Amino acid sequence: MYLDSAKKKEIFEKHGQSATDTGSIESQVALFTYRISHLTEHLKQNRKDFGTARSLTKMVGRRRKLLKYLYNKDINRYRELIKALGLRK
Repeated sequence: MYLDSAKKKEIFEKHGQSATDTGSIESQVALFTYRISHLTEHLKQNRKDFGTARSLTKMVGRRRKLLKYLYNKDINRYRELIKALGLRK
């Protein structure tokens, strides 16, 4: 499996306050970004997997909503997160 508990823990340690910090915006966006990149690679190989394509679209929307919330709440944290994940160019 591409996303096991050890990989989740690593993502949460890097972007959250601790390894068990699953609720912060930064850790949620980082997890969504990892999952989105994995699904994007999957869809490059399997173009007709429409269920995965729909899931990817929904996940991108959820990430966008979280980033919009963070942008409105604290723009400095938003800019740091965008830079750390390399989302905007």
